[in-house]
Amino acid sequence: MKKVVVYSLLTLILVGCNPFSKPKKPKNLITKNDMVSILVDLSILSSAKGINKKILETNGISPEAYVYKTHNIDSLQFLNSNKYYSWYTEDYSLIIDRVEDSLNKLKVKYNTQFEENLIKEREAKQIIADSVGKEASEIKGTKAP
Repeated sequence: MKKVVVYSLLTLILVGCNPFSKPKKPKNLITKNDMVSILVDLSILSSAKGINKKILETNGISPEAYVYKTHNIDSLQFLNSNKYYSWYTEDYSLIIDRVEDSLNKLKVKYNTQFEENLIKEREAKQIIADSVGKEASEIKGTKAP
């Protein structure tokens, strides 16, 4: 038991004394606004990949590569910028909050559009049903010669 405690303490001391160096600001640091846009796009495509993975694979689309190309960045630039911002937790927290806010706004927007389309579809079906019912009653009302 004593050995376990001693080894645990030594491990904690070694890990605790390991100096974590603050990352240097990359020369091509992605702006906070661009990071928000990139993370929103990555999140959306990641969700789409989970739902429609086969469709994306069939069309040869890699979500990450698509986002990098769209935002004119490369994976290393994103990695370095992400590493830099994640070191500054307050900044990164604000970026993540903005990403969540943007995703929530998009969710509300698309849910509203979906509901509006459902209402229009139901109204169109009702119009068809009403006109078919009217024609059927007119046919029943006429006498065959």
